[in-house]
Amino acid sequence: MFYHLWTEGCQMNVSDSRRVAGALEALGYIPSARPEEADVIVLNTCVVRQSAEDKACGRLTSLRPLKQRNPDLVINLMGCLVGRREPDGLRRRFPFVDVFSPPSDPRPLIRFLLRERPVHASGETIAALQSAVSEDSSPGLARFPFLAPADSSLPPATALVPIVLGCSHACTYCVIPYRRGGEQSRPEADILDEIRMWVARGAREVTLLGQIVDRYGKDTGGTDLPALLRKVNAVGGLERIRFLTSHPTWMTDDLIETAAQLTKVCEHIEVPVQAGDDEVLARMKRGYSAEDYRRLIGRIREKIPGASIATDVIVGFPGETEEHFQHTYDLLAELRLDVAHLARYSPRPDTFSARNLPDDVAPEEKKRRFRLLEELQERIAVGKNAALLGKTLEILVEGKHKGRWFGRTRTNRLVFFDDPLRDWNARLLQVEITHTSAWSLQGDINRQG
Repeated sequence: MFYHLWTEGCQMNVSDSRRVAGALEALGYIPSARPEEADVIVLNTCVVRQSAEDKACGRLTSLRPLKQRNPDLVINLMGCLVGRREPDGLRRRFPFVDVFSPPSDPRPLIRFLLRERPVHASGETIAALQSAVSEDSSPGLARFPFLAPADSSLPPATALVPIVLGCSHACTYCVIPYRRGGEQSRPEADILDEIRMWVARGAREVTLLGQIVDRYGKDTGGTDLPALLRKVNAVGGLERIRFLTSHPTWMTDDLIETAAQLTKVCEHIEVPVQAGDDEVLARMKRGYSAEDYRRLIGRIREKIPGASIATDVIVGFPGETEEHFQHTYDLLAELRLDVAHLARYSPRPDTFSARNLPDDVAPEEKKRRFRLLEELQERIAVGKNAALLGKTLEILVEGKHKGRWFGRTRTNRLVFFDDPLRDWNARLLQVEITHTSAWSLQGDINRQG
């Protein structure tokens, strides 16, 4: 029995897909890169942009002929396209889909397979899965016994561990609260157990995930993110810790100082600005000003010298004038952040901006502004990376791409190197940088390092 898994979107979706894969492999399914070979196909979807939703719907429609040829094929639609509500509209639109699963919830699929399909698993495994799918808990908070694929040919160097599910902040453009629900912090014990499981399977690095990861514990009044980081830092066998995504309002001095003090926390911060103009930020309901963001970046650089900082920017938000855009451009040019994830605004259903703010920036203008920021950020990245030429950096090797080993520095820079004779997967090593570009580095193993 084979399964095919297609994932689109953020690291949270990647984490959700690993959980689904682990449960399927526990049932005896084997991964396949070809949907034509699969007995179960899972599409884990994103709708944060219209382009992502269109891509998911197109991919789903392409599976209809497979279902027609093989009625026993199980098709599972999962993720933010489904959301937390009853997917009646999707059922009518895609009647060939067998199972609809909310984000972070493998239970509907596993429940269906246990009931409708033959299972090749031990009685103990089946009992554990039946217990998990019968839990009356929110999606993502269920204690699922199989969190990761067990039969991978390479041990996972890195692990993605959600700690805050959903979001309650409700920025005016964001569909996440409507599709993933309100903010829910996972129990500290579950998080630490999951991290220990990943480490036992070979992971050396963990990334703690949340739509606003800084708000961990705010909904429960329990452990906050700085305290959780200290406990994760104490996990034996773990070498590196990352956390994302932060929010300027909730990234406190305590959190910055904790990140600076803990040896395993990497010098990389992801804190979106979204816009550099105060009027636009107010319409987005972000809760801070451009000057607030500027001061935050200053505090991060003061407390964590050499830290790389990534941001997100939306261009063409309703009402964004050329002057507003110029303020964003000027802020990025001034701060010279290491990475800028850029997006053109697209209205998302149910959001405040879609209901109340006209999408009044022309598509061609959005593209022009996007290109200007893209070119600016490329110049910044070229200069920052060029300064690393000849330096020796520690990387954690994550695997191979087109025959070349790749890994990341503590500041999250991608590094490629060649060594056909040895297995470097999930190992830390020193690499001397021999070539730089805007998006990656190349190097040679430092045999003396």
